[in-house]
Amino acid sequence: MIRLLIVDDHPIVRDGLRGAFAGADGFDVVGEAAHGGEAVERALALRPDVVLMDLRMPGVDGVSAIRTLSTEAPDVRVLVLTTFDTDADVLPAIEAGATGYLLKDAPVEELLRAVRAAARGESVLAPAVLGRLMGRVRKPTAGPLSKRELEVLRLVADGSSNREAAAALFISEASIKTHLLHIYDKLGVRDRAGAVAEAFRRGLVT
Repeated sequence: MIRLLIVDDHPIVRDGLRGAFAGADGFDVVGEAAHGGEAVERALALRPDVVLMDLRMPGVDGVSAIRTLSTEAPDVRVLVLTTFDTDADVLPAIEAGATGYLLKDAPVEELLRAVRAAARGESVLAPAVLGRLMGRVRKPTAGPLSKRELEVLRLVADGSSNREAAAALFISEASIKTHLLHIYDKLGVRDRAGAVAEAFRRGLVT
């Protein structure tokens, strides 16, 4: 039996995952946790074979919990199960010690196979995640933002719409959209909010 700990801050998600494993042979869900701190406590106490870990949770996040477990319980395998597949999510989780990385839209059978593989110590990556990692191998570091991209980013951070940013810079809305796509790629984010947050984190805007 594969002993499993489910970690997610949404009770309905935990219930759904517990039900999926209850209906399959070879799994024993030994516990649940609602955030990273609780996940570490439960994992150290219960010693599951695999921890199914969400990433973005209140309090202690998934990456911090993975990092702690890789040090304090290196025999416990952590399989990330999340909605997010940006570089800003994937790379820190893998670097922290996650055995694998799946997205929540994965079919149940794929999830079961992934947990079995993780229990054997095998790496499991969702196709989208593998593509991102391969892209990083081909392009180890994203280039810096251009002057125009910084101008667009600062206008967006100030709350400008695409139309307002285009008017301010005397370019088309289509050009603004193109610049934003390049900004997202370079910052490893997927939307405007993520770009603004990452820009503040890096000190690109104040």
